[in-house]
Amino acid sequence: MARSYQDVLASARERIPEIQVSDLAEWLDSDHAPLVIDVREQDEWDEGHIPGARHVSRGFLESRIAGVAHELDAPIVINCAGGARSLLAGISLAEMGFSNVKSLAGGFSRWKQDGHDYTVPSALTPEQRTRYSRHVRIPEVAEAGQLKLLDSKVLLIGAGGLGSPAAYYLAAAGVGTLGLVDDDVVDVSNLQRQIIHTTDRVGELKAESAKQTIVGLNPDVTVNVHPFRVDQSNVLDLMNEYDVVVDGADNFPTRYLLSDASLMTRTPLVHASILRFEGHASVFTPYDGPCYRCLFPEPPPPDMAPSGGEAGVLGVLCGVMGSIQANEAIKVLLEMGDTLSGRLLIYDALSMGFNELKVRRDPDCPACSDGAKLEFRDYEAWCAGVRDHSEGLVEA
Repeated sequence: MARSYQDVLASARERIPEIQVSDLAEWLDSDHAPLVIDVREQDEWDEGHIPGARHVSRGFLESRIAGVAHELDAPIVINCAGGARSLLAGISLAEMGFSNVKSLAGGFSRWKQDGHDYTVPSALTPEQRTRYSRHVRIPEVAEAGQLKLLDSKVLLIGAGGLGSPAAYYLAAAGVGTLGLVDDDVVDVSNLQRQIIHTTDRVGELKAESAKQTIVGLNPDVTVNVHPFRVDQSNVLDLMNEYDVVVDGADNFPTRYLLSDASLMTRTPLVHASILRFEGHASVFTPYDGPCYRCLFPEPPPPDMAPSGGEAGVLGVLCGVMGSIQANEAIKVLLEMGDTLSGRLLIYDALSMGFNELKVRRDPDCPACSDGAKLEFRDYEAWCAGVRDHSEGLVEA
């Protein structure tokens, strides 16, 4: 015998307990607030939602719940517009093994009617929702994450071998503002690996060439061109304008300058270096992990650190490592996953092998240890005069 919709709801109420709006409001103010999942459609969510709620529309609940609820016994409150869809969603979660699920009686409509605060989110335009649809479908990113990317700013030091793929993918991902620092011009020898440039732009400033490519790829992105070398006179002002710095520098003095400046401004620094067939990558989170000088306290002597121009570099290696930098920058911006902070990733393109070294903060680090007197130094002279071998990779 067929059951009516009312029969189905009545059966759901017997299995899924309901919570009143006043009780949920009090619970959310406690130290043990539940996870609130809003199962309404996108247009309903855009009109307002309970502060802190996560949006997973009813049609995607079963396939995406694992991205927002990680423990089967954690308290979950489901809300919809009036309290019906949330009951049915609760049945689905119960059948999937979630044991502490409640439905909000009266839904978001009653929440508003009772005078509780609610959030009206910024929303993607229809065009942006189409462009970033593959991000929006990822629960860990979703629309809120994409909006955060659009509001983020990343500074790229260098528009060369590493900066090209990093900038390209950050632009495609919708990072709203990219700053490009590079005073060099495009040369034919760059085109084997610096994919953001084209043959017809040989002789143009790399930063301007990269801007043309980015604007053509994604009109959502603002590109700030900084056609000069980063140095002690400008690095702090530059870093203070951005949320993350991607290090694609081609020399050790600049690397150490960026490391010290990132500590001074507390700006996360995404590092990579490449030579021949090998690449290194890490993330330096100021005072929450090791810094570059914890890993490499002193620069190598010049004869132990050939440049890519001297020793060569496999072109596609730049794409691998630059893409890793873009990935790490996005993770830092969205505060998701485990970044490479505290780890050095080593990639061998010939063996197609990845290895990882743990890196710990040096309690005696001259830059980030407790009581360290951090100040700029003459990095050119320092890197030219040190004779203790450490690390020999540079960006090509």
